[in-house]
Amino acid sequence: MPSADEIREAQRTAWAGLSTGWEKWEPIILDQLGPVSAAMIQRLDIAEDHHVLDIASGTGEPGLTIAELAPEGRVVLTDLAPEMLEIAARRAGAQGAANVETLVCSADELGFGDATFDAVSVRFGYMFFPDLARATTEFVRVLEPGGRLCSSVWVEPEENPWIAIAMSAIAAEVVLPPPDPDGPTMFRCAAPGYVSALYEIAGLRDVAEWDVEVALVTRSPSQYWEMISEHVSLAVAALGQVDGPARERIRADAMEKVSVFEEDGEIRVPGLARCIVGTKPPSA
Repeated sequence: MPSADEIREAQRTAWAGLSTGWEKWEPIILDQLGPVSAAMIQRLDIAEDHHVLDIASGTGEPGLTIAELAPEGRVVLTDLAPEMLEIAARRAGAQGAANVETLVCSADELGFGDATFDAVSVRFGYMFFPDLARATTEFVRVLEPGGRLCSSVWVEPEENPWIAIAMSAIAAEVVLPPPDPDGPTMFRCAAPGYVSALYEIAGLRDVAEWDVEVALVTRSPSQYWEMISEHVSLAVAALGQVDGPARERIRADAMEKVSVFEEDGEIRVPGLARCIVGTKPPSA
């Protein structure tokens, strides 16, 4: 089994390669994941002077939206891949966010003092941490007493046809190994209560979780496939194993299956995420 350092290095390389796709498809991604960001931000209860840590920021969300709500505070965007954070920094500059800074670091080795932040956000990062318990302990350590941690994860593939359709088409051509239940993968934290238990063990209180519906909306089946094949880590990794003809068969299969979600001239494919929030008690 790979070590934590080996996993992190592989992830750093993979996400660096995906950064171009994330920037290219940013408008569609922002629309798809917007409801999750909004739900997280609402529970974080951001004040104008809050200091906030956004973990696994990628190209900048929800951290950049949080920065708009905390103009007198500070928002730190972190990620393993500097290529992702370069995009986030450009976006911060474009929106004139002077209260934003970026830092390349691992989620389980945060270079901040105890009780540094009023809130910590982790949108779709939890599933990929090599050591979930250690990362959670770090998030709680850097939280001010009374501060909140809010994260989001994907629920089961059956509830997320936006990615399940593509992976089903790929599986028809590629033998995909079963995911390691203890290793980083997109649906690792799908079970109800999974992340809540990590929160409670780390000392958070008033832990709550709830589901948020999303939709991936594209102009056509062709655009759906192009987007998925260029920015979703699970699909990109699997497609790297096939030749040209097999890739074309996968593409045709996925486009046919996703066509059933056509609605008013668009392809609208549903999905479901789970948000989890907890509060650091004053005595922690």
